[in-house]
Amino acid sequence: MMITPIHRFRDIERRPEYLQPDKCVPPPSQSSLGTMWFIRDGCGIACAVVTWMLVFYADFVVLLVMLVPSRDYIYSVINGILFNMLAFLALASHFRAMLSDPVSILFWKLASGAVPKGNATKEFIESLQLKPGQVVYKCPKCCSIKPDRAHHCSVCKRCIRKMDHHCPWVNNCVGENNQKYFVLFTMYIALISMHALIMVGFHFLYCFEEDWTKCSSFSPPTTVILLILLCFEALLFLIFTSVMFGTQVHSICTDETGIEQLKKEERRWAKKTKWMNMKAVFGHPFSIAWLSPFATPDQGKADPYQYVV
Repeated sequence: MMITPIHRFRDIERRPEYLQPDKCVPPPSQSSLGTMWFIRDGCGIACAVVTWMLVFYADFVVLLVMLVPSRDYIYSVINGILFNMLAFLALASHFRAMLSDPVSILFWKLASGAVPKGNATKEFIESLQLKPGQVVYKCPKCCSIKPDRAHHCSVCKRCIRKMDHHCPWVNNCVGENNQKYFVLFTMYIALISMHALIMVGFHFLYCFEEDWTKCSSFSPPTTVILLILLCFEALLFLIFTSVMFGTQVHSICTDETGIEQLKKEERRWAKKTKWMNMKAVFGHPFSIAWLSPFATPDQGKADPYQYVV
């Protein structure tokens, strides 16, 4: 049987001498484990700030250029409430995706409490009380015991279980614990982009039929420039987030992350139905909470460290 490079790498990880627990730095004290999760990456922070600025720009154009000058009060109120509600949910989803631990092994809960980075020490390995036939993997980069389906992120400097990719727009990895928020973020951004495009189309038609000086609080050239910029932004983000939303939903349904698909890794986990995979990400049971970035999904209590080979 042909042995792939992935198999050879895993075989090396299974050797006792590969763990080298004596070379690992002891984990941080328990008092430092309750800090907020935030990635200090300059590019990621800049992208996150740009994301919020673009949403605020869209809200500015929608409200002050199109809705406030409109003579149809009901049209303005309904669209203003709808657009701002979707924008709020998009930014809330972005906030949760950015500040949620994507289930790196830093905060995984076991009987002994939170498991920190650098936990591949002799004492912790002995505390797992591994049975014959059970093995643990160690990441040589962050010196942590590596759960199955985990990959090391060079930006987050952590091993992330079910890591799909590192997204600079949310300044975080998309992993097991924050994938729901990332999916909601892409969905709500796509919705407000489509909503903005529809309103821009109606506004252009209204301005062509009426006097341009009466259809906006700004001068006609300024109005046209603002609307064209919003159109370009909305179209670009509608395409981008729609594609991301589709790939994320496909990844969830097939229970295979983007990295696992890219590396064509051997499937070593149990196959579940698409509906069960959706509930594993968005929570049990199905409810309106699936659409809320404020509801934390219940993902079960599986032991990530012990496997039967």
